[in-house]
Amino acid sequence: MRIAVVGLGVVGASAARSLALAGAEVTVFERTAPAAGTTGTSFAWINSHQKNPLAYHELNVAGMAEHAALQEPGGQWYFPGGNLEWAHGPGRERLAAAVAELRARDYPVEWISARRARRLVPDLRVPDGVEEVAWYPSEGYVLPVALLARLWGEARDHGARLRCPEEVTGLSRERGGARVTLADGGSAYFDAVVLAAGRWSEAVAHLAGMPLPMADPEAPGSATVGFLGCTAPLPTRVGSVLTTPELNVRPEGGGRLVVQGLDLDAAADPAAVPAPDGPQAQELCARLRNLLEGTEAARLESLRVGQRALPADGLTVAGFHTDGVVYALATHSGITLGPLLGRLAAEEVVAGKESPLLAAFRPGRFAGVDKATLPPPVPARFAGQQ
Repeated sequence: MRIAVVGLGVVGASAARSLALAGAEVTVFERTAPAAGTTGTSFAWINSHQKNPLAYHELNVAGMAEHAALQEPGGQWYFPGGNLEWAHGPGRERLAAAVAELRARDYPVEWISARRARRLVPDLRVPDGVEEVAWYPSEGYVLPVALLARLWGEARDHGARLRCPEEVTGLSRERGGARVTLADGGSAYFDAVVLAAGRWSEAVAHLAGMPLPMADPEAPGSATVGFLGCTAPLPTRVGSVLTTPELNVRPEGGGRLVVQGLDLDAAADPAAVPAPDGPQAQELCARLRNLLEGTEAARLESLRVGQRALPADGLTVAGFHTDGVVYALATHSGITLGPLLGRLAAEEVVAGKESPLLAAFRPGRFAGVDKATLPPPVPARFAGQQ
């Protein structure tokens, strides 16, 4: 089969890899550059927290397992170091309910003491009054661009080709397949097309007549936008994800840390990216100094406004359009789910093997739906929400 993939973030790279491994002749069209979209601005926490309904939780758990299965000895992209979380005031009740729900689903989580939390992360400063910390041992994080390199490198090893920069401007059915038209006026025929265009999925799907409503990735303060800071190298010991009321933290390699303050995201605006030494950056660094020893000289090397790929109803999209030729992948959980979605999509496209894990996430659910009637997704403002 000759198959086109539109987009080269983690999801597109995963689809390209699995399709190439299945024997397909794969061509990837990327408009600007690999990892130019959400992949490059993701907190990249591998988890299945507050992923409802149950089918979405189960999909994310399977996504976590896919990362573990994909990891090779000495791999430098996946770090299953667990996650520590605590809460203050009314947040304690919210956290307790979330932990109880996860336990009922047999998800690995336990309550540990502040002392044990400090043994797991030696430089951790647990605030006074926090007696119990939620520990999620099966969680972790990835380095998104390193993950993309692993996936795309293997796809390329098996014959996949990249056309970049190359913008897809048309998708039309032809002779049982699809013709892909490009911005330069050229075109090519393929037996199938996999859309993995991230936050641009709605516009690209529209080219094929597929309704795929996405939340507005440009809306200031919405669920689709948030600050993401990266520090200069710091002499602090942390190998786990930290999701706390004031700050989320994960290692980035080379002593750098990725930091995120969800309550600050209410002021995030893609049209007004703040300076890495401005008020938002200073606040993130102050919170980091309160959270970890060895961060007294913390400063940000970069502060970005990430723009999330978020289907309008908040849930993953995976499946064929009615023509059985154009296959769409769009998800808010692109890092956790990317390797799994790529493999399952390849099985469905090449072998016609439908996955029960994807049954609740078909694009057909949007047929006849007026996007304006869908409530906007609720922004993540508390630890564990994203």
